[in-house]
Amino acid sequence: MQRAPNPILRAHQNARILVASQAPGNLADVKSKPFADPSGVRLREWMDVSDEEFYDETRISIVPMGFCFPGYDKNGGDLPPMRVCAPTWRPALLERLPNLKLVLAIGGYAQRWHLGPAAEKTLTETVKNWRTHLQSGVLPTPHPSWRNNGWLKRNPWFESEVLPELRRRIRTLL
Repeated sequence: MQRAPNPILRAHQNARILVASQAPGNLADVKSKPFADPSGVRLREWMDVSDEEFYDETRISIVPMGFCFPGYDKNGGDLPPMRVCAPTWRPALLERLPNLKLVLAIGGYAQRWHLGPAAEKTLTETVKNWRTHLQSGVLPTPHPSWRNNGWLKRNPWFESEVLPELRRRIRTLL
């Protein structure tokens, strides 16, 4: 069954933080609320923000690469964002967010968009170079999904090095 498009994003010209992710998941689509799922719980823990802070669009804009839930692939995983969405809508929307100081680039799609040629060949390499990318205001992270638990176990430096800096930056900007 094909669902009607349901763009899920939050943006405000005063926001200083941008959460740029892949696309809304099924629960976000059902609730019409970004990160309204276990991934969102983990992301808010990573950022050390309350639900109220996270969903205050005057402080944090949430603009995924694909604005709508893309559906599932044959194995039950989320499809990638529609290729037409980001180039069609993101440039004009991001121009309307002049106060952004930090882009949290979650996952490869967002990292390639926001870092361009500076994104490495793999997500791991890109996230490992977080200090370099942060100089341009972009902090790359993996997706907070349970599907990345293995990645997090193989890369303990993410939680010990990246998350403390992420939390410090978030507190400063909020």
